[in-house]
This record gives sequence, structure tokens and C-alpha cells, in this order.
Amino acid sequence: MFGSPTSNETGRPAETRPRHIPDLLSAGEPTFSFEFFPPKTPEGEQKLWRSIRDIEALQPSWVSVTYGAGGGTRDRTVEMTEQLATDTTLLPLAHMTAVNHSVSELRHLIGRFASAGVNNMLALRGDPPGDPLGEWVKHPEGLEYASELVRLVKESGDFSVGVAAFPFKHPRSASVDEDTDFLVRKFQAGADYAVTQMFFDAEDYLRLRDRVAAKGGGDTPIIPEIMPVLQHSTIEKSEQLSGAPFPKHLAEEFERVSDDPKAVRELGIDQATRMCERLLDEGAPGIHFITFNQSTATREIYERLSGSRVPAAAGART
Repeated sequence: MFGSPTSNETGRPAETRPRHIPDLLSAGEPTFSFEFFPPKTPEGEQKLWRSIRDIEALQPSWVSVTYGAGGGTRDRTVEMTEQLATDTTLLPLAHMTAVNHSVSELRHLIGRFASAGVNNMLALRGDPPGDPLGEWVKHPEGLEYASELVRLVKESGDFSVGVAAFPFKHPRSASVDEDTDFLVRKFQAGADYAVTQMFFDAEDYLRLRDRVAAKGGGDTPIIPEIMPVLQHSTIEKSEQLSGAPFPKHLAEEFERVSDDPKAVRELGIDQATRMCERLLDEGAPGIHFITFNQSTATREIYERLSGSRVPAAAGART
């Protein structure tokens, strides 16, 4: 079993910060969290860390770093997550996938995260390298399902574990019903909560929650993941990114202002804010924002939702 350090390089005792995301989710107030991507260039890394410091000023509930398709950014993701744990006041959520990893390698990763004081994991099966929609091939000494990864992490120490949920359905699932069954199995394996794939209509989230309840998924928290549309080109990519068609009525709204980039951005922020308000009113436990390593848009939405003015962080972009 892996332990956790009692302090980090910030000099702030680890026990003064919440250690597990389920504790935050059960506190009665909505959580607000942010997702980053491992940078590919030194310039990208500088941009990312400026955004991280901007977001840090908001004191979010937690932050996460994606693993990359096919586990291609594993090492960089692990390094960034460790750095978030040791060099910031942020609570990091570590992404882990089963793709191309043996159980021994997964145990090593869990131990490495624990050594850095990372106690929260997002357990994902992951996509095949090279083609996210290609045939899934299990590692000869690895795991077949995300539910197995949930059990592995839970058996390894004092960790909370989240899983992925798909408001529409995963592209490899035969049906919405089958996809819901997979999610419920992950909950039954011990997952403490789920974070959805992005979506653009609150009804998709509400239907997912109803399906899970009908399948006996209990009251395990399901956190909606939100990505504001800031460019018209995002709409064309949304189906690939989310696995779901972009809502027709929203596409028509964006089409009316497609020749005005500023209007597209403002509509995207307004639409995302309205959807977040609806989700929170309907009992969603919080909001998880995809940032694409930029702080400005998600910061604006957060400020509108929180109803408070947050002092501008040094170096904030417009």
C-alpha cells in the first residue's frame, strides 16, 4: 500500500488542503475544476504555466492534466501532475489509462503519484494509439476494462477514484443502454464519482443521470465537463471531440454570427454560462472546465457563475 507525504515544496502542510475529491463533493457547495493538456513545445509550456497561475488565483476545487490519446503523453502528464502537487497550492487529479500498460507499470505509476502526494485518480481505459476509434487491444499483461483499473487503484492505497461518463455514448459502445451499463459497473467497482465527456445541451446530462439512476447506479456524483465554443471551427470538431452531434438549435445560433469572431466568442461564453447555471440548478455537483491551456474564457464563466469579482492574476490574457 502506498502512503502520502505530509508536506510539499510550497511549505504548506498537505493536511491543510482537502486530500480527496469526494470530500469536496459531499461538502454541499458546487465544485469548480479545470483541465489542462500537456504542452508539446517550450513556448506551450510557458503559456500553460501562465494559465495555471491565473487559475490558481481562483482557488479551484481541483485541476487535472489529460493523458493524451493512446497514452502518448504519459510521461509529461505524470511530471506535470507531480509538479502541480509539489509547486502549487492546487489539488491535482491524475489521469491514468490502461492502454499499452501492464499491471506492473500501472502499479509503478500509482506509487509515483502517491510519492508526490497525489491521492486522486481518474481511471480510464483509454483509446488505441494512432486511431481513437480503432480496435481496442488489451496489453498481454494489462487490464481490459476501466472497472478493473478502478479496483487496482482502490486496492493500492488511500485514493479516491473517478471515471469517465458519456452523456451521448462512447463511440465504441453498441448502444446508449450498453454504455450506461458500463458506467454503472465502474461505480459498482468502487468509483467515487464520474466526470462526463463534454456536451453542449444540459438535457444530455440530465438524461444520463436519469439512466444511471434507473440502472441502479445510486447517487454517485456525476460532474459535467464543459468546453465553451470560442471559434466557429470548434463546432465542426465537436462530434469528434465529444462523440455526440452538436445540437442543431445551437449550431443555428452560432451560424448567425459566424462572420464575427468576437460575437462567436461572446455567444459561446453566454451559452456555456447559461448551461452551467441550469446544470447547477438541477443539482449537478459542480462544473469541470476544459481550458485548452488558456485561462481567460473559463475565468469569465467562473466569475459569472460565482457572482464575485476575482482580482486579475498577473499576466492574465484578454
